[in-house]
Amino acid sequence: MANKATRDGFGEEIVALGKENRNILVVDADIGKSCKTTNFIKTLPDQHINVGIAEQNAAGVAAGLATCSKIPFVVTYAVFGSLRMCEMIRQEIAYPKLNVKIACSHGGVTPANDGASHQAIEDMGVMRTIPNMTVIMPADYWSARKLVRAAAEYNGPVFLRFTRDAIPIIYDENTQFEIGKAHLVRDGKDVAIIANGDTVRLAIAAAEELAKEGCQARVIDMHTIKPLDVACVKDCIENIGKIVTVEDHNILNGLGSAVCEVAAEMGKGKVKRIGIQDQFGESAPYERLLAKNGITVEGIVAAAKAL
Repeated sequence: MANKATRDGFGEEIVALGKENRNILVVDADIGKSCKTTNFIKTLPDQHINVGIAEQNAAGVAAGLATCSKIPFVVTYAVFGSLRMCEMIRQEIAYPKLNVKIACSHGGVTPANDGASHQAIEDMGVMRTIPNMTVIMPADYWSARKLVRAAAEYNGPVFLRFTRDAIPIIYDENTQFEIGKAHLVRDGKDVAIIANGDTVRLAIAAAEELAKEGCQARVIDMHTIKPLDVACVKDCIENIGKIVTVEDHNILNGLGSAVCEVAAEMGKGKVKRIGIQDQFGESAPYERLLAKNGITVEGIVAAAKAL
C-alpha cells in the first residue's frame, strides 16, 4: 500500500462504524472534504450534522446528542478542535464525562503552507490537562483505523489527532492496538525512542541507522499520551535508563513532558525531548518545518548518541 494520511484511515473507518451502529454520528464544522467525512455524508446522510464554521456550537450539539445515547464524533482541524472549543469541551463534555469523540485532522505542523494559524502545536498538551479526557495520535493508516474503532467502543471523551500529509504504512490490518497501552515496534537494550503519530516513522529509521553502528534502540509507539502507559515508561527507565522522545507537538506538556514526569517521580533516567521547540510554526513545506525543530532521523540519532 502506498503512503496514506492518518485522516484517510479515520474517514474510511468512520463510515464502517456508522454502518454498523446507527447511533454513531458525525458533527462537522464545514470542512468535511479536508477531514475526510465526505463519504460519510454521502453514505449516511441521516447520521451527519453540519453546524457550519462554529466549532464551539459543534461541541455543545455533540454533548446534547451524547445525553441521548448517541456517539457523536466532532470533526474539524486540531487547532480549532482543541483551542477554539476548549471551554466547551471542559464544561460540556469532559466535566459530565459524556461520550463525545473529537476527531481532528491537521495535527502538528502538517498544515505546513497554511501557516501558524492552522498548525496545532499545543492541542494534545491542552487536552491532556483536562480531567476525564483520553488523548490519542495514531502512527499510520492502519493504526488510525484500529484506534478510531477503539475510541468508538470506549465510553467517555476522546481526542483523536490525525495527519494531513500522507505518511508510510508501518503496520498491517492485523496489528492490534489498545487505548492506554504502548505498542512495541522493535526491542533494544541501549536506548529507548518513544514517539507518537507521524514521528514513529522517523524513530524507526533512526533505530535502523543506530543499528549500523552497533546501538540497539527500542522503539515504542506511544499512541495514547493520556492515559500514558506508565508501566512501559518505567520499564524503559529501569532497564535502559536513556530515553529520546519524539513528537510533532510543543516539547512542553506533550509526550516528552509526560515521559519526563514519570522519570522525575522515579528519580532516575535521562530523557531528551525532540519536538517543536516552543515556537509557532510558519508557512513552509512540512519536512522543512520538522527539520527546523530537529525532528529528523539525524536529530534522533544525534540525541541517542549523546545519551
